[in-house]
Amino acid sequence: MTKLAFLFPGQASQYPGMGRELAERYPEAHAVFEEADQALGFPISRLCFEGPEEQLKLTENTQPAILTVSVAAWRVLEKRGVVPDYVAGHSLGEYSALVAAGGLAFSDAVVAVRKRGRYMQEAVPVGTGAMAAVTRFPLAQIEEVCREAAQGEVVSPANINSPDQIVISGHAAAVARAVELAKQRGAKRAVLLPVSAPFHCALMRPAQQRLAADLEKLVFRDLRFPLVNNLAAWPTRAAEEARAGLIGQVTAPVLWEQSIRKLIEMGATTFVEVGPGKVLCGLLRQIDPSVTGLQVDEFRVADFRFRISDGHA
Repeated sequence: MTKLAFLFPGQASQYPGMGRELAERYPEAHAVFEEADQALGFPISRLCFEGPEEQLKLTENTQPAILTVSVAAWRVLEKRGVVPDYVAGHSLGEYSALVAAGGLAFSDAVVAVRKRGRYMQEAVPVGTGAMAAVTRFPLAQIEEVCREAAQGEVVSPANINSPDQIVISGHAAAVARAVELAKQRGAKRAVLLPVSAPFHCALMRPAQQRLAADLEKLVFRDLRFPLVNNLAAWPTRAAEEARAGLIGQVTAPVLWEQSIRKLIEMGATTFVEVGPGKVLCGLLRQIDPSVTGLQVDEFRVADFRFRISDGHA
């Protein structure tokens, strides 16, 4: 039997104007933006709809903005009876997935991710850390390159996105050494990324400790449908496992390729990217082009149910 999985995007999917059409068309989406504005105490909706881009790309703004747009899209789908068998979210997107699955209240999640973004930014002084994307280079070789490049500093895989793309993270000098080694040893491409902090590595431990204290105060509930989480690429419906996954992912690599393969193993053949952008659909094609990946945006959500039922992309 065919199974449906919803995928929720993370940072780097944002763009000025996101969610505006969604909020204008659907009262339930508009209500999500109002709830976010009230919970945060400032108009994140205006930042989503109008920018400016410089403010939107600040980590502490980006994270609640993407979460809000993703949950707004989810609420529109839910209202029309489109409910998944499974959910997963890429890094920040795991919060959106948990809200959709009923594990975490949206108002709690949007405040938590704003703090998460701030904690991540403050964990490492600007310029101390870096991230780089390496393409067409096996994970085992990347791990070896990172070990050699570390030289007493931190550098490690941060996002195992697909067979074609792995992101590394750590001290700026160590990341630069790893990039050069990867190029020398046959990586198709290895480039530094324009990010403000080295996410998903040991340098994020101060952020992890601060976030853990916040998350321990929130109410988590057992999930309505399974989440395949970033930390272990394994399904769970348990509230405490969901909480632990959010804490653990701050310093651990995002096991995205492994998560998608687990979902496919569990029977998922149709994947819907619920939120801004199309990053996850692109990664899905790299992982397994035989499955169906659909992008939900504010212009296509109205006919989504029809498109799922008749199999059209």
